[in-house]
Amino acid sequence: MPRELACKKCKAITVGKVCPICNSTDLSTDWSGIVIIFDAKTSLIAKTLEIT
Repeated sequence: MPRELACKKCKAITVGKVCPICNSTDLSTDWSGIVIIFDAKTSLIAKTLEIT
């Protein structure tokens, strides 16, 4: 199974070497937990985590 990586720029989770959301290659293997946000525009959690 491929290792999941977290994008340091947009915080997306991916298994590739390039983030499919922002095309960044600044990825980290050192992460834990996951937050699922359905509507980032109205979510207080998304605003707190600075996710757009």
